[in-house]
Amino acid sequence: MKFETTPAFDSDYRRLKREHADAFKTIVREKFAPACDAYAKDPTTPWPAALRVKSVRSAPGVLEMTWSFASPDGRATFELVTVDGELRCRWRRVGDHDVFKSP
Repeated sequence: MKFETTPAFDSDYRRLKREHADAFKTIVREKFAPACDAYAKDPTTPWPAALRVKSVRSAPGVLEMTWSFASPDGRATFELVTVDGELRCRWRRVGDHDVFKSP
């Protein structure tokens, strides 16, 4: 699956501390990307429990992923979109619990 980002995500990402950005990249590479590939092949495939993927109540179609409740409080929002017949993951926000103010 391909990934794309929003300007809000890009801005959030630039503000992350280096260790937070590294933790995000690691979880995406090791767990999230393979889960997205599995979902693209079969949408009934459940997300790994460790990623705690669920819908954002205040934003229909937007999902959240929490990879850490401790320091750093790591959360990201995303949506699955179809572009030219291809399913993609569009990252919307990344950071801590504040990403839910405008997911």
